[in-house]
Amino acid sequence: MQTLKQVVGIDVGSKELVVCFGKLFSNLEKQLYLYGNFRNTSQGLAKLYQWVEKHKDTDVSVHYIMEATGVYHEKLAYFLEGKYCNISIILPNKISNYFRSLEVKTITDRTSSEAITLFGLERNTELWKSPDPVYKTLKQLTRERDQLVQERTMIKSQLHAEQTESTPNSHSIKRMQYRITILNDQEVEIQKEIREVIKSNSKLIDAVNTIKSIPGIGLLTAAIILAETNGFETIRNKKQLVSYAGLDIKEKQSGISINGKPVISKRGNRYLRKAIHLPALAAIRHEQHYKNIFVRLVNKHGIKMKAAVAVQRKLLELAFILYKTQQQYNPKYHLNLTPIKES
Repeated sequence: MQTLKQVVGIDVGSKELVVCFGKLFSNLEKQLYLYGNFRNTSQGLAKLYQWVEKHKDTDVSVHYIMEATGVYHEKLAYFLEGKYCNISIILPNKISNYFRSLEVKTITDRTSSEAITLFGLERNTELWKSPDPVYKTLKQLTRERDQLVQERTMIKSQLHAEQTESTPNSHSIKRMQYRITILNDQEVEIQKEIREVIKSNSKLIDAVNTIKSIPGIGLLTAAIILAETNGFETIRNKKQLVSYAGLDIKEKQSGISINGKPVISKRGNRYLRKAIHLPALAAIRHEQHYKNIFVRLVNKHGIKMKAAVAVQRKLLELAFILYKTQQQYNPKYHLNLTPIKES
C-alpha cells in the first residue's frame, strides 16, 4: 500500500514531549505504529527529529502537529521550522472536541498524542509560520503589562482590605503601597518600550494608526490586536477572527426539549477579548452608530453584556477590514456610502 500522509502528533509538556507517529495509506487505513518520549530540551528536540528521520518514508513529507500549550510548544516549533519541517499548531479546544468524538475513556499523554496524530491524518491543517519578530516582541510586552496590571489590582484589593480593618498593620500597608509604586513605574517603562517598538517599524506605525482611527481604540489596544494576531497574518476572514478571539456564538438545540441560550464560546484568545472590552464601552458612549447597535440589542433581549459583546465583535471585525484595505475609519462606512470590501 502506498503511504499518502505521515503525521507526528506531539503532546507537549513543560519538560516532556510524548510523540505518536502515524500514517495514512492509499486504502484510507490509518495506522499508529510508533511511540516515543523525549525531553523538551535542545538535546531532546534533536533526538526527536533524528528518530522521525530514521522511521519516515522518504517519498512522503512528514507533518508535525502539536497543541498550542502556553509557551511550552514554541521551542519545538522554532526548532522544527529551522529544519524546514511542515508544522501545524492547533488550538486545544479543537483537539479536545475531537478527542471526545473518539470515546476514549482513559486520558493520558499517550492517548492525547494519538488523538493529535489522528486529527492530523484525517484533516487538512494550516501550516504554521513563525511570527514576525516585531510582533513577537510586541506580544511579550503587552502580555507582561497585562500580568502586571492584574498583580497591581490584586495588591490594591489587599491594601483596601487592610486599611478597612479595625486594627490595620501600618507596616503591611507601607509594603503594599511600595509594591504598587514599583508596579506603576514598571508599567510606565513597558508602555515606553511598546511605543519604541512601534516607532522602529514604519509598517507597524501605519497599521497602528489605521486601527487607532476606530472610535474607542487607542495605541495599546491596537498594539495588542496586532501582536495577538501576528498582524492578521493567518486570518482569512472576519468569521475566523471572531472565532480566534472566542467571541463566536455557541448554541445548543435539539428537538423541542433542549433549547439552550446562545452564549459566546470564550474558546479563543482571551487577550484579544480583554483588550477590546473597554474600547467597546467607549465606542458605545461616544459613537452614535455603536450606541444604536447597543440600544437596539438591549431593547431586543434586555441583556446589556450581550449587546456589548456584539459591539466588541463589530470593532474587531472593523479593525481587520481597515488593516487589510489600508483605510482609515470613516463614520459614513456604516451608512454604506463608502463600502469596504472584505478580503
